[in-house]
Amino acid sequence: MESVIDRACAAALYVAGDAALDTGASLLAAAPEADAEAHRRGEEFVRRAWDRGWHPADLVRFVRHELDEPRAALAATLIAAETARYAELPPRWRRQLAELPAPVPRNRPDRFRYAGDLLELYRLLLRLPAIEPVGPPPGAAADHLHRPPAADEPRMLTRIRALLAKAEATGFPEEAEALTTKAQELMARHSIDEALLAARTHSRETPGACRIGVEPPYESAKAILLDAVASANRCRAVWNDDLGFTTVVGFEPDLDAVELLFTSLLVQGTAAMTRAEAGQRAGGRKRTKTFRQAFWMGYAQRLGRRLADGAERAAAADGADAAPAGELLPVLAARDVAVTDTAGRMFPRTTTTRVRGVTDLDGWTHGTEAAERARTGGPRRGPDGELLA
Repeated sequence: MESVIDRACAAALYVAGDAALDTGASLLAAAPEADAEAHRRGEEFVRRAWDRGWHPADLVRFVRHELDEPRAALAATLIAAETARYAELPPRWRRQLAELPAPVPRNRPDRFRYAGDLLELYRLLLRLPAIEPVGPPPGAAADHLHRPPAADEPRMLTRIRALLAKAEATGFPEEAEALTTKAQELMARHSIDEALLAARTHSRETPGACRIGVEPPYESAKAILLDAVASANRCRAVWNDDLGFTTVVGFEPDLDAVELLFTSLLVQGTAAMTRAEAGQRAGGRKRTKTFRQAFWMGYAQRLGRRLADGAERAAAADGADAAPAGELLPVLAARDVAVTDTAGRMFPRTTTTRVRGVTDLDGWTHGTEAAERARTGGPRRGPDGELLA
């Protein structure tokens, strides 16, 4: 005999329009005994999303963009329930789950509205496209979930996070620059240590990938910034404008560095833009969306040039203490080739995107100045070659 959830889904999920959704919601709202089965059906839709290459953060971001925040929280509730059945999860999945919205209570006073939200979410999950898989799926064998870390990795990453947190919190641009520069220096050193360790131990580690959300507004400029951060950390980035994320390909320690640095630079850039707008308003000039768009474009373009200029210097400076050039350069070159090949296999067809021109000179100027203060192109050195904090 056909269940209530089967009839509700048949009515709402395969026919477009609000009338079909209302019919399905009415069936569910009138049958409280079907609630558990309705949620199990949602967990099944979530499980299918994993098979199509989606991760928890991707799914919640997509629901938020296509529907709204309440249904993104509802999706997070289903994700938490579905992933609880796995004995082991990849580290990046665990981090994403920890950042999901708070669970939504099932017992809602307005049963019709709740049922409608649930079915509209299922309708969206049912038409999710398949995307490139990145990283191991949930439930994979434990030996595929962990790579052997460098001996000082937890301490190093903790120090990098602390430096970037201080850079985000300070109200002094010069201090933020120094802290962010030092963090990038440690990232470069950590990456080189990992590369040398892998080479000396004949590790079979291969490049992986992760997806990083590129949220509106001004997503074009943010995608350019993310591409610059990825390149500086020996990774490749491919932006999917339609789905709101960039896939970054690289070795695991470099992927960690890209996530940390990009997130921090967004925070620093937002704070700098807020200060710039306040200064403009104090001078009697009203700032507009064109100012903010130009700011982010100037910020991304200037940081991109600085990162590109500084990446090679950082590797040379930090690598000189780690190994002779005759050992280090072939190792880094081999990893660059591996990353490029992996990205090419994952994305055999990519296109270029034309970026909208900048029309606000003040916004561009403030953005480039903020990029100067958030410089991350490697360690600064004094006239005698000493590192400057």
